[in-house]
Amino acid sequence: MINNWILIGLLSVSTYLSRVIGVEFMSGREMNPTLRMYFNYVPIAIISALIVNQILTPADGEIVISFPILIGCLATAITIKIINMFLPSVVIGIAIGILTRYFL
Repeated sequence: MINNWILIGLLSVSTYLSRVIGVEFMSGREMNPTLRMYFNYVPIAIISALIVNQILTPADGEIVISFPILIGCLATAITIKIINMFLPSVVIGIAIGILTRYFL
């Protein structure tokens, strides 16, 4: 049990140090426009990967589509397009996903 806490502590320290070193290294430097464009797409790529990972879930050695999560994501995307507000759209998507899971 103590080994797990040591591992968690070491991983958190190494993560913190790598972030601080990266920020200190990049502060005050002019960034290439191509590199800046690349970094603008990183959050979108991470969110997309997390969403696809939730929609396509492994079950019994096969990949299965989770329809409640898929319907909730679609509802969120449609709501964002309609009302242009992020937080209410996410709440609506979560509610529709929960209702879909309950009734499907």
